[in-house]
Amino acid sequence: MPVTQDIVATYRGPARVVHRLLEAGPREDRLLALVMGTCVIFFIARWPALARQAHISGQELNMLLGGTLLATVFIFPLIVYLTGFLVGVIGKPLGYRGGGYGARLALVWALLASSPLVLLNGLVAGFIGGGPALTLVGLVWFAVFAWFWWRSMVGAHRFGAEGQMA
Repeated sequence: MPVTQDIVATYRGPARVVHRLLEAGPREDRLLALVMGTCVIFFIARWPALARQAHISGQELNMLLGGTLLATVFIFPLIVYLTGFLVGVIGKPLGYRGGGYGARLALVWALLASSPLVLLNGLVAGFIGGGPALTLVGLVWFAVFAWFWWRSMVGAHRFGAEGQMA
């Protein structure tokens, strides 16, 4: 199923989508492509806010874009992988049976599935600026991301509990 259809399906049932992704087996190459694609989307989402900042402050836009590129495309994937790894390690003694790959996939998929709201947040930051609208969109994104991550972890746990993945 295409990624865009999986994103839409995630809004109806995150656990089912992650369960289906795990049925394909642990594929780190696919997970790396998902995390890199997600980070590129996050980078693109920052463009309107950076353009606004450059216009208002008189800073060079290319410098702002370069710093954001470094942070989102090169450093953020490492943080995502480390967080997913730690969640898998901490979850194991607590009874989590999704494994390390399941924990990483759940986190990456929650980030990717909530990326339309990240893009909306970037547009609000660029066109409206800081204020209640940006705060509201940010809170909605965080709530959706947290829900997706939780339900994705449940899907990975159930998949691991069925004995299909260690």
